[in-house]
Amino acid sequence: MKLTSKEAKKILEMERQNAKDDRWINHSICVGDTAGKIAKALVKKGIGVDIDKTITLGYVHDIGKRFNENGGVFPHAINGYNYIKKLGYDEEYAGICIKHSFLNNDIDCISNDRDETDKSNPNYNFFKEYIKNEYSLEEKIINLCDLMCTTKTLTVEKRMIDLLIRHGVFDKTHYHIVETLKLKEYFDNLLGYNLYNLFPEIKENL
Repeated sequence: MKLTSKEAKKILEMERQNAKDDRWINHSICVGDTAGKIAKALVKKGIGVDIDKTITLGYVHDIGKRFNENGGVFPHAINGYNYIKKLGYDEEYAGICIKHSFLNNDIDCISNDRDETDKSNPNYNFFKEYIKNEYSLEEKIINLCDLMCTTKTLTVEKRMIDLLIRHGVFDKTHYHIVETLKLKEYFDNLLGYNLYNLFPEIKENL
């Protein structure tokens, strides 16, 4: 079953009624809206991107946080994946719950590993195999926007500092930062200009 941005937004607002802390919902909306602006700009350049699907993926990428699980990436990723599947939506919508956390199709390219990429994690092998295939352009946009957004749209540099302050530094942190900057440059090159130009509010959010 297909999921639209309108339906995904409705799911988030329903979750807000039960959320102990709705910051993850505001973050998800910010990611979806930010991703939508990038997708629209790419379409204007003649690049084939599904705008509504991009926004939809942004809205649901963190839906696993509805379960209020602590411990970082793995719990909310697998919970979100299973939840979207349980609702009856297609694999492409469930998959972003996993893929958004891992850049470069690499289970080790993660911002706040907290030792979660150890092979002893029960979801390690499933995640590692799941992310091997090339991400769609829509999924890559969500990878980037998750690393541009808190509840506001920021530069990736400021967002990196936010993550470092909240989660600390790990063995893979340098690798993740380098790949994040490469991803931003990738979209700059597709657009032919600095994508920050799409977000004048970034200056106010510095």
